Amino acid sequence: MNVTELSEDDRTAVNTLRGAVMRLSRRLRHQRVDESLSPTEMSVLGTLARCGSATPGELARKEHVQPPSMTRIVAMLESKGLVHRDPHPDDRRQVVVRQTEQAETMLEESRARRNAFLAELMATLSEEERAVLREAAPVLEKLAHADARNR
Repeated sequence: MNVTELSEDDRTAVNTLRGAVMRLSRRLRHQRVDESLSPTEMSVLGTLARCGSATPGELARKEHVQPPSMTRIVAMLESKGLVHRDPHPDDRRQVVVRQTEQAETMLEESRARRNAFLAELMATLSEEERAVLREAAPVLEKLAHADARNR
């Protein structure tokens, strides 16, 4: 579906949601523990936290970046002591990337800091508004993982 096919109400909602998500995302990014990491580097660490380990090619696909870019990102994270590259168990030409304990600790601290920030913001809302957010959270999660091109 293209934006011109939406009702006027839906077009307004799309515009409002886009702006709100971008502003909130920017504010949450400022709550991270390590300011020296780029949003992409943080995202790669988050992906590794969820999947455990991955090849650079798998990470590139998950992060929607080109493999050479992911190679540079992994090298930067490795130089900061946040990931290890281990030999692939089945293919000696490949490596498997996993996060270090230092990365796990940093991600946990960052997540806690962001959650506290968001909880403070939510505390300013009415109970009804918080109920709406609780209902909307799974829908927003679905949107975050949807691929509009491959429905």
